[in-house]
Amino acid sequence: MDTIILSNEYHTRHDKKQCRLLKLHLPLTISFYSLILKIILVCWYFCRIKAFTNPTWCDQSTNILKAVESNRGLFHITGLENIRNTKGPVIFISNHMSTLEAFVFPSIILPMKDLTFIVKKSLLKYPLLGIILENINTIAVTRKNPREDLKTVLQEGLKILSNGKSLVIFPQSTRSPKINSWQFNTLGIKLAKKAGVPVIPVAIKTDYWGTGKLCKDLGPIGKSKKVYLSFGEPLEIKGNGKKEHQRILSFIISHFKAWSK
Repeated sequence: MDTIILSNEYHTRHDKKQCRLLKLHLPLTISFYSLILKIILVCWYFCRIKAFTNPTWCDQSTNILKAVESNRGLFHITGLENIRNTKGPVIFISNHMSTLEAFVFPSIILPMKDLTFIVKKSLLKYPLLGIILENINTIAVTRKNPREDLKTVLQEGLKILSNGKSLVIFPQSTRSPKINSWQFNTLGIKLAKKAGVPVIPVAIKTDYWGTGKLCKDLGPIGKSKKVYLSFGEPLEIKGNGKKEHQRILSFIISHFKAWSK
């Protein structure tokens, strides 16, 4: 399993040789998406031959992280000790800004915990990506019927967590460049309460990978050179979970404000 995350923090370091090579690249968007397409095709191929394992997923996710770095992106990742020191499965609750966080989370988390995602059901119909999402046993929700989504998350989430696998949840209804607390649902809190597992708040700022006008997934690259991801201390859900929900929001909002200065 190829991982470059070996300590409690990770910060991209471009040496002088790398900086000279970066100047020779094709325009960022063309260069970046060429690399991403190759990586997705590799994942798709392994899925087709039924050989898409966690080490393969981690390796290709790490390749995406490296693709960002090779196209002038700078990662700043903190709080990894909070994943490493928490026993058993957890629910990661993160804000959602771009496609980037979903693609690089496996490179960060898989060396420490098995995981999968809660995703929009429509993503399963995407060419290439759909078969990959099926192979990692994602939980698919409609994002249109909150009652049905809650039922799906509780039923399937309990099975996944009971088997020792962690979950990543993006409680916002859609990707957003801003943090609006009213967008955050409490699906993750309710599932954690029922399953008796902790939640780890995750704050991210990933607008390096921009949102496209015609297709959200294919936006401009490099608008923001720095990519921030921070993992908070695990929280046990007590009572109705309102206090923990507010603590998660406070963690995300405070980090986002600091990074946006």
